[in-house]
Amino acid sequence: MESRHPASFRDPAGFIFRRDGKLYRQVNRAYEPHYRHLQESGLLDLLVERGLLVPAPEVEVAPHEERDALAVLEPRPLAWITYPYEWPIGALKQAALATLEVQRLALEHGMVLKDASAFNVQFEGVRPILIDSLSFERYSEGRPWIAYGQFCRHFLAPLALSRYRGGGARELLRAHLDGIPLDLVCRLLPRRSWLSLSLLLHLHLHARMIRRAARGGEAKGGGRGGVTLQQQLGLVDNLTSWVRRLPIRYQQTHWSEYYETSTYEEESLAQKERIVGDYLAQAGGQKAVDLGANTGRFSRLAAARGLSVLACDNDDGVIEELFRKSDGRSLLSLVIDLVNPPAAGGWAHQERSSFSDRARGDVVLALALIHHLAIGNNVPLVEIARFMGRLAPALIIEFVPKSDPQVQRLLAARQDIFVDYHEDGFAEAFSSVFEVQRREPVGEMGRTLYLMTRRAAG
Repeated sequence: MESRHPASFRDPAGFIFRRDGKLYRQVNRAYEPHYRHLQESGLLDLLVERGLLVPAPEVEVAPHEERDALAVLEPRPLAWITYPYEWPIGALKQAALATLEVQRLALEHGMVLKDASAFNVQFEGVRPILIDSLSFERYSEGRPWIAYGQFCRHFLAPLALSRYRGGGARELLRAHLDGIPLDLVCRLLPRRSWLSLSLLLHLHLHARMIRRAARGGEAKGGGRGGVTLQQQLGLVDNLTSWVRRLPIRYQQTHWSEYYETSTYEEESLAQKERIVGDYLAQAGGQKAVDLGANTGRFSRLAAARGLSVLACDNDDGVIEELFRKSDGRSLLSLVIDLVNPPAAGGWAHQERSSFSDRARGDVVLALALIHHLAIGNNVPLVEIARFMGRLAPALIIEFVPKSDPQVQRLLAARQDIFVDYHEDGFAEAFSSVFEVQRREPVGEMGRTLYLMTRRAAG
């Protein structure tokens, strides 16, 4: 089977295609002068060596479209594909700094980034890495940075909003796939943001210039010519300085101390860790999705056992803290509302894949979660089972009974209409998708840990 990737169509320099389960990047002849300079200048090797660009060596493979082809590359596979509107703000900050570092190195090697889209950055754990080998072009003396406006919309705008307005920037990124319009950002920022020289230049005055250009019928891109190399480097340094100084603020919520305040005693928690560890060993595989990861206690447990882990929670505070405290490449944390996860979007609803299409692993962890979905959000148990069945062939799930204090808190302010929410009802609903492999009680409050495997289709 062979197909061109539905998100790779905007750049005439090349595109991604899939063949027999592998991803390749075709380089088109139109890009040859830039591609050769990228190789010969040493920039390509330097970026790969520093971990700033995904390695993508040339391979002897037939191109997808022979007529235009110059070369075929095979990028190193990534465990997960994620999008900027799913990242904690701390991750967006790191992605911005990585993009600026790549731009500086490119300038020092006679090239520039022609794209500064946040979608060109992915994460391996907490480490940002550029994925598009064709995002470079040869530097042209006097020409302003063509991707400057894109960088401001994709990175500076949401970072500034998070600095002054807190949450909400993520949803704006989700709504504006080519970055948040600067006019909108400037209306949302407080007056005191004008006191920041960097924001004055790169957002407020930048937005004013765009408005003037639009009224005058001029192009919105780049600005005036005659920009020297030193001025380009100065621009990068100014942006880097502001982003680096940006404080990442997040609220400590009661979820940040969940395990300190939950019904679990230390002995029961140790028992739960032992059981989950045993289940992970039995489930096997290389990738785990931890839904409702909270502070990441069990995400880290899975990562310590060699799995690449996608830790998801809808609480900004716990995810920011998890990202800040994580290291290495095995644990990636995302802000995901499971009741309203990111859907497919962009051109023809295919340019950006849905969360459930990208969060496919070998095992799902759903610990102390089901009552929040079933009782807190009225999601039927069978629907929860179907959703989790789409993500992985194995499931480690914790059933929390109505007698548990955490469930009682949910029921305190609402009528108990959940007649099927009991362990037999849970087992029956999940049996439509999964088979139970193991079941063990944990703690003193009637909770139960299950290891399940997905039933064969048909």
